[in-house]
Amino acid sequence: MAKPMENIDSEEIARFAAQAELWWDPMGEFKALHEINPIRLAYVRDRAGLHGKRTLDVGCGGGLLAEAMATKGARVTGIDMVGPALAAARRHARESGLSVDYQQSTAEAWARDHGDVYDVVTCMELVEHIPDPAGLIQALANMARPGGDIFFATVNRTWPARLLVIWLSEYVLGLVRKGTHTYHKFVQPRELARWGQQAGLAVRNLSGLRYLPFIGYAALCKSTAMNYLMHFRK
Repeated sequence: MAKPMENIDSEEIARFAAQAELWWDPMGEFKALHEINPIRLAYVRDRAGLHGKRTLDVGCGGGLLAEAMATKGARVTGIDMVGPALAAARRHARESGLSVDYQQSTAEAWARDHGDVYDVVTCMELVEHIPDPAGLIQALANMARPGGDIFFATVNRTWPARLLVIWLSEYVLGLVRKGTHTYHKFVQPRELARWGQQAGLAVRNLSGLRYLPFIGYAALCKSTAMNYLMHFRK
């Protein structure tokens, strides 16, 4: 296992490394991310703007959101600890003719040399995969410039989420690989808000995300019982 100070889980790293070549298959194991990505992009763009913004995507994986933000004129850096996923991201960016700076790093390590730098910081579907979410949020807060915007997307720790996100999606329907999610790592909105406030951030918005995989429907909603997005400002 990784040292706790690294704030990574070696089992999670290995799991996503094994899936790296699947990132850009819209009908594969990351189908759900492809289908919710337009919602994530619009949430960030509409609330903070992207054109000309210096933007950091933390836990960028294969680059789905990073590339999408680059197409809107953002100057994007993506960081992740899964080397094969970064390789897939770099390859796809070249094929797409987009300029995205992908680097292998944790948020904590990157923050040491990038304090008060970014206009926009995004962190989507990462906090539920690491040992110390509060430490991650502090690192993101340190990297945002004063007045900068920080965005999260994650899964609420509720029984409906356990039933649908883990049992139904992983074990019954096989929409995502078994073991992708761990219930006790899910984060409740009040926890995320508290960690953000402790890091000096102000909550600007909380929105639920409704996703219906059978028809590929995704939209913002009022209910945060399943997936949700949260916007902070420094």
